[in-house]
Amino acid sequence: MPIAPKILAFAGSTRTDSFNKKLVKIAAAGAKAAGAEVTYLDLRDLPMPLYDQDLEDQAGLPENVLKFKQLMKSHQGLLIACPEYNSSITPVLKNAIDWASRSEPGEPPPGLSCFRDKVAVIMSAAAGGFGGLRGLVHVRAILGNIGVLVLPDQRCIPQAYEAFDEQGNLKDAQQHASVAELGAKLTRVVGKLHS
Repeated sequence: MPIAPKILAFAGSTRTDSFNKKLVKIAAAGAKAAGAEVTYLDLRDLPMPLYDQDLEDQAGLPENVLKFKQLMKSHQGLLIACPEYNSSITPVLKNAIDWASRSEPGEPPPGLSCFRDKVAVIMSAAAGGFGGLRGLVHVRAILGNIGVLVLPDQRCIPQAYEAFDEQGNLKDAQQHASVAELGAKLTRVVGKLHS
């Protein structure tokens, strides 16, 4: 019997009512429905200080960074919803990526073991008319440069402040289905690569 693909789902936001947390949960539900074992992570639960090499040199990697790296290493796929800040990646997401790229004890530099051979799907919801598209360009470039295979499929939800209902679902059924399909597509690709 094939082993279920393991997928880690998170948003590059810590805001309680984040549109991107809602968005990635829809994709995660699509992955589960397609047979994946999905772990949802709220980055608010793993606060990390701003990356500072002096801090790293003095105290090593913070405990939450080690937890984040371990979570990433124990999953084959990543579902990441990426808010757009000033046409780019959010500080919380970039900071998490920067910390996770540092070598942990016994890991030779560069510390990219938690990114290598991972497959990711990215998505975004934003208030503007582009739906966060400009930020996804930067996220895709960063992840690709550190060894993540980022699938070409992505979704951007514009006018996010009016796109979701009170239960966190997308009001537009076609949009909702297309985001759920992102999770299903990632599940299928990861399953094929690890069969």
